[in-house]
Amino acid sequence: MDFRVEPSTIQNAEVDVPGDKSVSHRALMLGSIATGTTEISGFLAGEDCLATLQAYRDMGVAITQHDATRLSVHGVGAAGLREPAGPLDLGNSGTAMRLMAGVMAGQGFDSVLTGDESLTGRPMQRVIAPLTEMGAAIESDCDGTPPLQIAGGLRLHGIDYELPIASAQVKSCILLAALFADGPSRVLEPAVTRDHTERMLRAFGADIVVDGRTITLQGRQQLQACPIDVPADLSSAAFVILAVLLSKDASVLIRNVGVNPTRTGVIDILQAMGGDISLQNPRSLGEEPIADLRVRSSALSGGEVDPTLVSLAIDEFPVIFVAAAAASGNTSFSGIGELRVKESDRIAAMAAGLRVLGITVEEFDDGAIVHGGQFSGGEVDSFGDHRIAMSLAIAGTVASSPVTVRNVAGVNTSFPGFVELMSNLGVRIGVESAP
Repeated sequence: MDFRVEPSTIQNAEVDVPGDKSVSHRALMLGSIATGTTEISGFLAGEDCLATLQAYRDMGVAITQHDATRLSVHGVGAAGLREPAGPLDLGNSGTAMRLMAGVMAGQGFDSVLTGDESLTGRPMQRVIAPLTEMGAAIESDCDGTPPLQIAGGLRLHGIDYELPIASAQVKSCILLAALFADGPSRVLEPAVTRDHTERMLRAFGADIVVDGRTITLQGRQQLQACPIDVPADLSSAAFVILAVLLSKDASVLIRNVGVNPTRTGVIDILQAMGGDISLQNPRSLGEEPIADLRVRSSALSGGEVDPTLVSLAIDEFPVIFVAAAAASGNTSFSGIGELRVKESDRIAAMAAGLRVLGITVEEFDDGAIVHGGQFSGGEVDSFGDHRIAMSLAIAGTVASSPVTVRNVAGVNTSFPGFVELMSNLGVRIGVESAP
């Protein structure tokens, strides 16, 4: 599939975006190993989360899907998962792969975690190392990529672990493994990362203490089911925010968006560039803070992006690259090397796409400088990466001529209904069969 996007006029509107992917994954995982039934509302029925859902069904968890966004997860308890008939296929989901490695390391049976071509090329040594230190036995390809073959029946023990790189996925992997380990585990982060796991563990009754950048979890705990309301995903809202900021004379309200302070780096960065984004009606949805986001068309200016915000906006940097390309002046990024091991090398992919569209980009190992300018039309490749595809599609709304974005089927992993929502906002976007 390809997107074809033509210069567009954004309409004033109030919109809803799909549920948060990170929260949806964690609700399924914790609900499955809790006792009792966890009712989930606002679930993201994207391909990544559906892969996680199927994996737990394959391990004997009864999950009732009432409709696209409401689930009942009938937990089997800490020791209740059953050996699956074959490898657990996690599709394109790095979150599922890394978090489930922690869960599977504590099981009484052997398991294999695998995925699609993109996922099986992503590095997993960063979770293999701490899990091995806890007593797990994990085999991978020679370069530390999946499939992961995880031995069962081993006794895990708690560890003190200092993360070499800020990563919510690695932190969460260790915390999930710690539920099955003897003694406490402590994780020290070099920088604050998204804390959905900590918040949700608390909601499920876990004994967890957060003291600054140190998280301590007691081992051998049994979680208790609880209702989970999933907020709208800020990562998905970011594409709407970008479209509105780049447009002329538009004002859009995005409802019920998760504004967890460990996730709002993209808002802070875009506001620092001059983006008119305000949080209205702040409130809580369970453990997660939410708000309605009012976004208005804005003239953006470049500058140096605060490196301390990188870990709070790591998934939204493709959006920030496009904002920088549309801004006046130059925008510099540093400390973003983590982008090179996402679904694609996102620094290289964004640099390539923006260059096709007439933007000058200087690329470094862990950073880039984007020179603001005017987007031309052209054909760009998303490299199968959903966030690259949607970001470049939004660039097409203010290009001088149509933009074709190649290889966009992956958008369904995180944002089902993207084309329909954007069309309703006035974006002239169509889906074509790839040649």
